[in-house]
Amino acid sequence: MARITASVYTSHVPAIGAALDLGKTQEPYWQPVFQGYEFGKQWMKDNKPDVIFLVYNDHATAFSLEMIPTFAIGTAAEFQPADEGWGPRPVPKVIGHPDLASHIAQSVIQQDFDLTIVNKMDVDHGLTVPLSLMCGQPEAWPCPVIPFAVNVVQYPVPSGRRCYNLGQAIRKAVESFDEDLNVHIWGTGGMSHQLQGPRAGLINKDFDNAFLDKLINDPEAAASIPHIDYVREAGSEGIELVMWLIARGAMADVAGGAKPKVVQRFYHVPASNTAVGHLILENS
Repeated sequence: MARITASVYTSHVPAIGAALDLGKTQEPYWQPVFQGYEFGKQWMKDNKPDVIFLVYNDHATAFSLEMIPTFAIGTAAEFQPADEGWGPRPVPKVIGHPDLASHIAQSVIQQDFDLTIVNKMDVDHGLTVPLSLMCGQPEAWPCPVIPFAVNVVQYPVPSGRRCYNLGQAIRKAVESFDEDLNVHIWGTGGMSHQLQGPRAGLINKDFDNAFLDKLINDPEAAASIPHIDYVREAGSEGIELVMWLIARGAMADVAGGAKPKVVQRFYHVPASNTAVGHLILENS
């Protein structure tokens, strides 16, 4: 059967993608950010998955105010990098895994989660920046990717508990797929940041690191964080952290298995006007 062997967590700051694409990674401002991902890039080479299930949020590219799915799974054979207003990023197209994606959709919907099935969409920086951070600038991404978009942009947004429970349903779906596949699940977005209003530029190092602690050692407590705490403590865009709970809910210990191994933890301020967080957990 297929199995989830690891989860990866990372911010997906658009300016990081621009710095990569424009060759600025060694500039003094950006060098500490990219240095923090050197371990992850080597880890990816040493632990190459067969498929990545990548949880992210669309930034009004594939979806708009005309249609706002709470949870959307990409089931297409490929996904093109989106033009977010300044041309598509110069990165490879994303190759999907329609068989596994369709199976996950079937299984998760039968577990009473309503998913929107998307057979065609472009993918924006929310998905491509994490791939760039972990894989560098290859001519092709190292494996197929299943995009899973979560609405954390237009209210109402899903709760952390709902996302955590959804991760458990995704794990069950993956494990019921009748093919020997090594699957990584990624939760992206965050950490603390606010892009508008009187609190624009807000960064809360204490909240971010406490969240990482909970995510590692007490995911139930992380799943219980109320929505208003994300907004109050981590800024209006800090709500993106609920997507990390989907990846965490899919780990083995949540279903009674062994506690995952922490193989990487990184935190840096600032990148653009946000905090950058990165974590890799391996199932024992």
